Amino acid sequence: MTDHQYPKLYFYRRIVQAKIYIDDHYGDNIDLNNIADEAYFSKFYFIRAFKNTYGKTPHQYLIYVRIEKARELLKTGTPVSEVCYTVGFESLSSFSGLFKRVAGLSPSAYVAKQLNLQQQIKKSPLSFVPACFAEKSGWL
Repeated sequence: MTDHQYPKLYFYRRIVQAKIYIDDHYGDNIDLNNIADEAYFSKFYFIRAFKNTYGKTPHQYLIYVRIEKARELLKTGTPVSEVCYTVGFESLSSFSGLFKRVAGLSPSAYVAKQLNLQQQIKKSPLSFVPACFAEKSGWL
C-alpha cells in the first residue's frame, strides 16, 4: 500500500466506526458529539464526511435506524409505547409523528396492517410465493 492510500483507508475506517456506533447504540441517548467523538473528528467535519460517504447526515441515519428497528419490533407485536422508548425516543407523540411521516402510517395502523398481513399469509400462504418459484418447486 502506498503512502497516499493509507490516509484514505484510515479516514473511511473512522467513518464506518461511527456508523457501527450508531447501529449499536441507536436506543441510547446519543448525540452528534458522541458520534463524532467515536470517529475522532470535529462535529462539523464529521457531518460533511458522513454525508459524503452515506448520503445522509448522522442524525438522518440515526432516525432511519431507529424507525427500521421500530418496524421490526412492531411486527412482533410489541406495544407502541414500549417500542418508542426501546428505540431511543423520549416522547410517544414525537415518535408517532415521525413514524407516520417516514412509514406513511401511524404506529398503531402499521401494527394493524402487519397483523392483517400475517393472517392472510396463514390463510393462503401460496398466494405470497412468486408463481415462477412455486412452479419450479412443483407447488402449482
